[in-house]
Amino acid sequence: MKNANGSVFKYGDNVDTDVIIPARYLNSTEAADLAAHCMEDIDKTFVSRVSAGDIMVAGKNFGCGSSREHAPIAIKAAGVSCVIAETFARIFYRNAINIGLPIVECPEAAAEINEGDRVNIDFDSGIITDETTGKKYQGQAFPPFMQKIIDCEGLVNYINQNG
Repeated sequence: MKNANGSVFKYGDNVDTDVIIPARYLNSTEAADLAAHCMEDIDKTFVSRVSAGDIMVAGKNFGCGSSREHAPIAIKAAGVSCVIAETFARIFYRNAINIGLPIVECPEAAAEINEGDRVNIDFDSGIITDETTGKKYQGQAFPPFMQKIIDCEGLVNYINQNG
């Protein structure tokens, strides 16, 4: 499984799916359409600043709210390579894996990594390195079967490729 390496966008606790992708845009299931409005109600400049490979860091209960897959799809399609949070809402966690968006729970990293820091995540070991500060954190590594799902870009692709 590949690593993630990018600049950080930082958000607080209880970022819900309606903030990640506002309900007014749910009439589309196209990833590019969703990405164009990702985070706009909490960070109007996110879409213009995010680059492929960037990383999102948040506090507790990231992805709470409705169970729609639109939220992790919007994040991934916007170019975010991984989300680090203190904790994730359970349904968001599962939806993220299902669509191939890597997510890592690590309370210490979520608290200490700052907006704009450059971060590298080794998915095999779960080690998160803040390249800006030099500090390392031990995040939750993915079990091998979850790494395979993410490597295949989601559960449907994994099933199609592995029967």
